[in-house]
Amino acid sequence: MKLSIHNPCKNLFKGEVTSVTVPGTEGLFTILDKHAPIISLLDSGRIIIRLAESGDEKSFDVPDSGYVKVLNNSVTICIN
Repeated sequence: MKLSIHNPCKNLFKGEVTSVTVPGTEGLFTILDKHAPIISLLDSGRIIIRLAESGDEKSFDVPDSGYVKVLNNSVTICIN
């Protein structure tokens, strides 16, 4: 699935991933391929992604808050 992660200043990541784990306001949750559409607020914590090509993990900090949107096998994350 396609993933893009942005903050107010720049694009932090854009590429293909197999999973995304995010710190939702109600706790951690993982988004997998063909996930149902969802919009959720994020809390401070860590985003963990698994890259599609290599299977390597990469992480990004959510210092304050943000949101995640999943639609049509595409994930968009905006963090503050």
